[in-house]
Amino acid sequence: MKPAKLPPNLGPLVQRESDEADEPQFKPLEWGLIRRLFTYTRPFAAKRNALFILTFIRAMQIPAITWAMGRIISGPIAQHEAAVLPWAVLGYGILAVVTDGMFHFRQRYALELGEEVVSALRSRIFDRMQQMPMSFFHRTKLGRIIGRVTTDVETVRTGIQDVLFVSVIQFGQMLFAAVVMAWCDWLLFLVVIAMAPVLWLVNNHFRMRLSQLSRAAQESFSRVTSTLAESVNGMRVTQGFVRQEMNLGLFRTLLADHSRYNIEQARTSAILTPLLELNSQFFIAVLLMLGGWRTFHGMMTIADLIQFFLLANLFFSPIATIGNQYNQALIAMAGAERVFRLIDAKPDWEDDPQAVPLPPAPGVGMRVEFRDIRFGYDPSRMVLQGVSFSAAPGQTVALVGHTGSGKSSIINLVSKFYLPSGGELLVDGREIRSVTSHSLHRQMGMVQQQNFLFTGTVMENIKLSKPEASDDEVREAARRLDCLDLLEALAQGFQTVIGERGAGLSVGQRQVVCFTRALLADPRLVILDEATSAIDALTEARLQKALVELLRGRTSFIVAHRLSTIRHADLVLVLDHGRIIERGTHLELLAQRGHYAALYEQFVQVDDRP
Repeated sequence: MKPAKLPPNLGPLVQRESDEADEPQFKPLEWGLIRRLFTYTRPFAAKRNALFILTFIRAMQIPAITWAMGRIISGPIAQHEAAVLPWAVLGYGILAVVTDGMFHFRQRYALELGEEVVSALRSRIFDRMQQMPMSFFHRTKLGRIIGRVTTDVETVRTGIQDVLFVSVIQFGQMLFAAVVMAWCDWLLFLVVIAMAPVLWLVNNHFRMRLSQLSRAAQESFSRVTSTLAESVNGMRVTQGFVRQEMNLGLFRTLLADHSRYNIEQARTSAILTPLLELNSQFFIAVLLMLGGWRTFHGMMTIADLIQFFLLANLFFSPIATIGNQYNQALIAMAGAERVFRLIDAKPDWEDDPQAVPLPPAPGVGMRVEFRDIRFGYDPSRMVLQGVSFSAAPGQTVALVGHTGSGKSSIINLVSKFYLPSGGELLVDGREIRSVTSHSLHRQMGMVQQQNFLFTGTVMENIKLSKPEASDDEVREAARRLDCLDLLEALAQGFQTVIGERGAGLSVGQRQVVCFTRALLADPRLVILDEATSAIDALTEARLQKALVELLRGRTSFIVAHRLSTIRHADLVLVLDHGRIIERGTHLELLAQRGHYAALYEQFVQVDDRP
């Protein structure tokens, strides 16, 4: 099936959303994957083993009920044994009650086991994501990670709780029915055996097609929801640039694509169901003809013929179920492979096994030294080339330069979100690779231009940097920043609930929360990445005094475009295309009348503009 044709300017957008469609939807059964999946059931071995036992019993109980029904018809009812009939029906009722009672536990254990395995897998994926460096998230789409945790894990759930156990029951039902039919009448049984492959082939062909269409419909719906979420989040930009019609065209195209898959799925299902029913009616007609002929000639009784029909139905009914379970198994294998590929993904780098924690030194800034540092997000394209400088404890270093000059790369290296491609980066005289990331980050505070706030209260977001802090410590940190009144003025003060991504707070209020969070951590290393660019001039004026308090005695790296922050830096580094082209204090660089002085003049013109 061809997807809807897109306008040239919309095609790349949809293509980026449909990368996952290139991955296989089905994968042959692989023992290694199955064995690994079932290792997740080891903590629940007792429940798993009980489930296997109940499954085998269930495989015998369903045919036994059908056989008992046939025996009652061919026995007490056919022979008019009124005294025996109540006892036979009572025995049948007891068997049915026991069967349904055990079915309750089989189904319950299967669902519980599936849920426990799914929870373990999702927890393992989340744990792996926590260990990944920033480079992984820069090249891996969020939708792909979410797809692993949701859709793919759900297919694994089906494989764990349904495929194996349901298939065992269905095969057991077919085997029992086949044995009894062969014992009752071998000639009619041969007719049944001849019919089975036809039904299997028809069902398998259409079920495979339905599975492919179902998967395609799920993926197309994911693109619809993803585009909807992106459009809602970007509504300001959409309306600001009058892109409503363009976005509507894209959304309608995605909806048409999704509808096409759903309609094709409905058409295929509408063909399969009548076709299977037609085949079943044809086979019944054949059995009626042959069974009636044998009954006329005294080769079997009417009661035996009825029992045979019951057993034949018991034999044929699992075919569709087994075919569907087989397709589900193939989908589960593909989902499991993708899940384990993510779980097994190796980070681009990990802390050296010999790395040791960076010793804390409260009240003392961190010494940072770059020695001929080279770095590139892509190894073939260096972003930083031969960068060398040092920041003494308590020194403030300002990074200045045009977009793409390498400012954020220096910040990423100092934070150990990335490792240098070459050269040496020292913190407190130790090569950064020899220091554990956790110990470094525990002594670091960061405020960015667009800081992320979690859903929760203002107090909870501030305490992220120091969970053990008391409410009074949080208030004291806000007071030292001269922002206590701004936070207390919120609707519920520090208990004001923040929505998703900081919804409910203005941009400036979010930054105040982030400044307070950074100060509460009492860091030795402070990183301000255009931290005041989103704050209004009045709030910034109040924060300048607070910044002096925040930066006092701490080593700090500042990326800023506002002169008020750069002016007081101990060292200003001017970057251009990954190289330091000028360095010195604010006044020294102005005296050189070079690149920095030209930037300064531009800033002054902007700042002085009414």
